[in-house]
Amino acid sequence: MEWLSTFFLVLVVVCAIAALMVQDLLAAVIIFGAFSFFSALYFATLGALDVAFTEAAVGAVITTVFFVTAIFRTIRRSKT
Repeated sequence: MEWLSTFFLVLVVVCAIAALMVQDLLAAVIIFGAFSFFSALYFATLGALDVAFTEAAVGAVITTVFFVTAIFRTIRRSKT
């Protein structure tokens, strides 16, 4: 089970770096949603199911929906 926790932790780090590197804001939000999902899976493998459920509900769903809604109401591409 240790390898599964390490795998999810590596995916969290990869998603964090990818979210910082992309230029498209919608892609960054989708990667951030994946980051939250992998964080929830990581917490679940550690046995913290209440934290995992909260992270999945708030981080992966509600925050992603709010960010996507905000992006569609503003400019999608960053200026750099």
